[in-house]
Amino acid sequence: MIVIKYFGGLVERTRCRDEKIDFSDLPLSKLLSELEIKYQLGQFPFSVAVNQKIIDKVSNLILKNNDVVALLPPFAGR
Repeated sequence: MIVIKYFGGLVERTRCRDEKIDFSDLPLSKLLSELEIKYQLGQFPFSVAVNQKIIDKVSNLILKNNDVVALLPPFAGR
């Protein structure tokens, strides 16, 4: 099972803070593509973290069981 966590405006867009999917050995690019179709995320800029490490969205990373994927909007600050 893979956990997907949403932050900022992505929570409003997806109407959830997190969700779980029953897949493993899933390419990150495939997951992001499926989420784009499901939630139309194309207009929202975001970074991706896997297990608390920022990952390039086009990475060939294969997600494994118990991985946590976070979609992070741009950070604002001083």
